[in-house]
Amino acid sequence: QVPAVESGGGLVQAGESLRLSCTASTSTFDDWSMGWFRQAPGKAREGVSCITWDGSSTFYTESVKGRFTISRDNAKKTLYLQMNNLKPEDTAVYYCAAVPDSLRVEKVLAEYNSWGQGTQVTVSS
Repeated sequence: QVPAVESGGGLVQAGESLRLSCTASTSTFDDWSMGWFRQAPGKAREGVSCITWDGSSTFYTESVKGRFTISRDNAKKTLYLQMNNLKPEDTAVYYCAAVPDSLRVEKVLAEYNSWGQGTQVTVSS
């Protein structure tokens, strides 16, 4: 897995934007496909968006398509999530984690148990 620290969350109003960052502390960051996950209060953690190690392929869950953009800078060992037109239902703690190159997140959600502290995103209506 990829040890990393998430940042960039905050309290915004609906319609505003935030950019999350996930900075890795391993030199092998560019070997790994990466994903953003989120967990809202009382709900299960879900996969939000993923990107392959070279940025050639991406995945977005349906509810964020057209609003969120995932990207990465391997030289800076950093993963980003640009979130535009935020909605109250986007309120959650956001986490990053390595994912399979297939960008299938089910295995990560089922088995990964070393989640970081995440970064809180709160969207008011």
